[in-house]
Amino acid sequence: MPITSLTPSQGAVGTSVSINGTALGTTVSVNFGGAVVSPATVSNTLVTFVVPATAPCSGQVSVSTNLSNGTRTNAVPFFVIARPTTTGLSETCLPAAGGALTVFGTGFAAGGTVNVGALTPVAFAAGGSNTSVTVTAPAHAPAGCFDSQGVTVTTAGGTGTAGTTLIEYYNAPSLTAATLAPATGPAGTETTISDATCLIGVTDVTFTDSAATVFAGLPFTPIDDTSLVTAVPAAAAAGAGAFTVTTCGGTSGPAAFTVA
Repeated sequence: MPITSLTPSQGAVGTSVSINGTALGTTVSVNFGGAVVSPATVSNTLVTFVVPATAPCSGQVSVSTNLSNGTRTNAVPFFVIARPTTTGLSETCLPAAGGALTVFGTGFAAGGTVNVGALTPVAFAAGGSNTSVTVTAPAHAPAGCFDSQGVTVTTAGGTGTAGTTLIEYYNAPSLTAATLAPATGPAGTETTISDATCLIGVTDVTFTDSAATVFAGLPFTPIDDTSLVTAVPAAAAAGAGAFTVTTCGGTSGPAAFTVA
């Protein structure tokens, strides 16, 4: 039995493989599944070759060598690992703190890493779903209010095409320096919140009145990333109240409004 093992015993197209054994010095070619490959190096105990582009996308193939006397050695298995693909994400955006993210695609069962931009890759274990993987995406604070990061997956089969899926990171909105015009009035008063920051992709505006009643889902009209128009709920109790704004980046601190 001239061939004793392969190193490695699995890999992708382009992987350099060592055939270990004895009496291999007269090898003239390598059989890789249905393909015949020229060896890169030949010695009595070692033959090396590169997994050809004609290899199947994934699955087990047999590897043997053809000797100069016309005989073929015994065959040993090699497992071709597919290059992963990414087709979509469970989220379109994340806060700067990161969070749970499911990546959809193929070729994930071998385990590997999820790569978000140039951030630290997040490892995931082998043996899970072949078509999806869930990880905790790393934290990332955009230089502005938000930015986009490409998401790819790397396994032993390689790295999926860069930029096929994108995730946006958002900084939280802030009403710390915001002004309200007017800042006081009866319930139902329309007011403009301005001088805020990162009012991008607003998903909710709330008002909490003096009785600690929270009115969520208030109608609003965005103006730009620093201002919007909304109104105090008609049922708000008189006294000190406050607005908050929520985006994918989180919820702002309060901006005071007094219900007269």
